[in-house]
Amino acid sequence: MAAALSALPRAASRLAPCGRRPNFRALCGAAGEASKRRLVLYTKPGCCLCDGLKEKIHAASLLAGTPYSLASLELQERDITTNPEWERLYQYEIPVLAKVLPDGTEEVLPRLSPRLSVELVQKKIYSAFDQ
Repeated sequence: MAAALSALPRAASRLAPCGRRPNFRALCGAAGEASKRRLVLYTKPGCCLCDGLKEKIHAASLLAGTPYSLASLELQERDITTNPEWERLYQYEIPVLAKVLPDGTEEVLPRLSPRLSVELVQKKIYSAFDQ
């Protein structure tokens, strides 16, 4: 238990908002490249729905004791205001979650309701990679 609690500050430091450059960050755990699940979150500054979803994804990645572990999840945040194509595609849709497929392409996931609990967010993200 003490080891798990001492890991929380390290995990929290990895959850700080990213800068303008996209950067894959492991949210928790260190898994092999083959088992990594990659998610892209399209967002923009000042988007309260985006901030809420980020918080729930971070909490879901730290949630233990469920069969829907997100231990190998990597999240990349992309600010749509830095790329005209992303802004054109997602300006009215953010936050948008997309999973990165093995060939590097992205598949947009169904929108997650802001009312979902952290446990349901975890389960829905986990199930998106089980298909």
